[in-house]
Amino acid sequence: MPGECSRRYGVHVASLANPRRASMRLRRSRSPVRRPEGSSPVSADLLATIAMHPSVDHADEEFWIFAYGSLMWRPGFAFLERVPARLIGAHRALCVYSHVHRGTPERPGLVLGLDHGGICRGIAYRTQVSCRATTLAYLRAREQTTMVYREATRRVMLLHPERHVRAVCYLVDRSHPQYAGRLDLATQLHYVRQGHGKSGANRDYVLATVRELEALGCRDRGLHLLHERLHGVHESHPPGT
Repeated sequence: MPGECSRRYGVHVASLANPRRASMRLRRSRSPVRRPEGSSPVSADLLATIAMHPSVDHADEEFWIFAYGSLMWRPGFAFLERVPARLIGAHRALCVYSHVHRGTPERPGLVLGLDHGGICRGIAYRTQVSCRATTLAYLRAREQTTMVYREATRRVMLLHPERHVRAVCYLVDRSHPQYAGRLDLATQLHYVRQGHGKSGANRDYVLATVRELEALGCRDRGLHLLHERLHGVHESHPPGT
């Protein structure tokens, strides 16, 4: 029910439909918006971006979200189904310098992005259609703190049973200053070891992602090599030491 969505995320559906009114309400409010643990506040600016994606925000078909990183093991929103899925045309990569969740601007961490080309195994969540607006507001507050990702809708294959759906996903913006590109293993290890942000240690983020991939029966060679180094199976040193 819409009311349940509003209570869950602390965002009013009527406000989401009118970003200007939402902005005025938030400016008048003295207390922060209630939100799931570990998420970011839903700001007036983020509420205002909802009008930019009418095909996502106002579609009346099933609403799916494709997860490839922390959303796989910590979604933070209510869902009706959780299904292994595959996306063609993009791959998972540690290609984003984290300045908020797993690092700071002074000591960046390194988090995942969906980068151009290849295939990505992940999780597709089906959420309640009536919660579409509040779910998107939560995702944008969490994923778009520095606007390093581009929100998009892509065709994904659900694996059990097999069928295609359209799902919201977050693709890395290669033109953004936080896009790290392709880093060698030693450099990745350096950033992951030093990174710590509002959502915790960067090391924990990588280890939790690998555990989730293993639960899916999926092996990501780069992440698994990094996982071994973080456990001390092979020692490595930061660049320049």
